[in-house]
Amino acid sequence: MGKRKLGIRISRALTVGVILLALTFIFDDFLFFKWNAKKHLREQGIELNDSFKILNNESGGIRDYYHKFELQISDSDKKKLIEQIKSAENFTDTVSTYFYLPENKNRYSGEAITVNYENLGEFKTEYYKPNGQGIAPTYRIISISKTENKLTFEDIID
Repeated sequence: MGKRKLGIRISRALTVGVILLALTFIFDDFLFFKWNAKKHLREQGIELNDSFKILNNESGGIRDYYHKFELQISDSDKKKLIEQIKSAENFTDTVSTYFYLPENKNRYSGEAITVNYENLGEFKTEYYKPNGQGIAPTYRIISISKTENKLTFEDIID
């Protein structure tokens, strides 16, 4: 059609776009920044006032996807978050297992629930929200270590 140069430019642009998209998936764990962590925490009602350091970030899985990151937080943020969990209406301190939400919960329908509890090593808040028939529920766990100034965020899609 006489537009050879235009065709070459479009094909190069598409090639670069596909390569960048592939690299984004490959280097997703390295392209995780503080504003990403703040966004994930804010969705769960957690705000960090002081500076923090990203200690670890990992994600993976195809059918069973997970995303987990760990932050080094300040002592004042740790105290504030522990108090926020302990003062929650649904707080319990009698949990000994790692995951607390009941196993018999309907995966696809019902209300979103949040539970706050303390186990031997951590204060935790778990959020579970069914997303409809055939769609994986939203399941997020935020843990605050009792011995370290460490916050762990886990997003599990199974």
